[in-house]
Amino acid sequence: MQMLPLFPTSLVGSYAQPEWLIDRAKLAGRFPPRVRARELWRPEADHLAEAQDDATLLAIRAQERSGLDILTDGEMRRESYSNHFATALEGVDIDHPGEALDRSGHPNPVPRVVGPIRRPRTVQADDVRFLRANTDRVIKVTVPGPFTMSQQAQDDHYGRPEALAMAYAEAVNAEVHDLFAAGADIVQLDEPYMQARPESAREFGLQALNRALENAPGTTAVHICFGYAAIIHDRPSGYSFLPELAGCSCDQVSIETAQSNLDTSVLKHLPDKTIILGVIDLSDHTVESAETVAARVRRALPFVEPERIVVATDCGMKYLPRRSAEGKLRAMAAAARMLRAEAKG
Repeated sequence: MQMLPLFPTSLVGSYAQPEWLIDRAKLAGRFPPRVRARELWRPEADHLAEAQDDATLLAIRAQERSGLDILTDGEMRRESYSNHFATALEGVDIDHPGEALDRSGHPNPVPRVVGPIRRPRTVQADDVRFLRANTDRVIKVTVPGPFTMSQQAQDDHYGRPEALAMAYAEAVNAEVHDLFAAGADIVQLDEPYMQARPESAREFGLQALNRALENAPGTTAVHICFGYAAIIHDRPSGYSFLPELAGCSCDQVSIETAQSNLDTSVLKHLPDKTIILGVIDLSDHTVESAETVAARVRRALPFVEPERIVVATDCGMKYLPRRSAEGKLRAMAAAARMLRAEAKG
């Protein structure tokens, strides 16, 4: 992986999907889909892959223009962060879904596990190759984590939550290795349900997560969050599951601080992790000033050395209008330049 500057900048994962690609009103008016939701896409099936490629190129160029150092593909090909991968696995019946409570407590259709979870082939390696072919910057790809997928499924096969989570971990581990082989510099596992369901996460989630990351040949990250700002509006001021990630084998931990005004002192419990620090508020379409963003980063500096901070958005940028999203990225990049200048004295 090429050298990065101090305070490198990055998306968490998603970027604003164009209105011509996906019905944004339908997307925002429902809980994130756990099974397939083809009705969200505007292009006909014959043209969808090409449209998703075109949208991915727009997302890459927007990140480059804004000055980001670490690029993702914007997750343009996904209806949600998790269902793109979860519905590609064997052992799940997506045509006759089950039901599980979302993190907000509402029932949602989910994959129904009817047999052994297996990954018959790589799911996202071609996405990584496309991203690698279209930028020379450091690239990151995201995959749903095994604990979160186990909480977003109806188990009619394993009978024990920890067994289901470990089965997902095996599939994720195989995918992680394939994504690095395809050219990814950083692979991030998204585990929002570790925050939503900390008791179960403590019981078996960390074990599953470490299995999913086992022997990873590159830089790995884990993302936990409070839920999409577009859907979940009330935020606690602290994580219910964060210090526990000191026991995770990942290199980086991705968190949100902007909308929640997080008490950043908790970061002292992760002394060996790079912190992907969410400092862009996605509950408000107004573009923050660079100084506002820089001030949010400074809140973490008493507890995390500058060399261990990646400046990032909070998660869920896919719900923002494109103009707002790009403006916020520009503000974030400008804040990072400001912080680098301060560090030089």
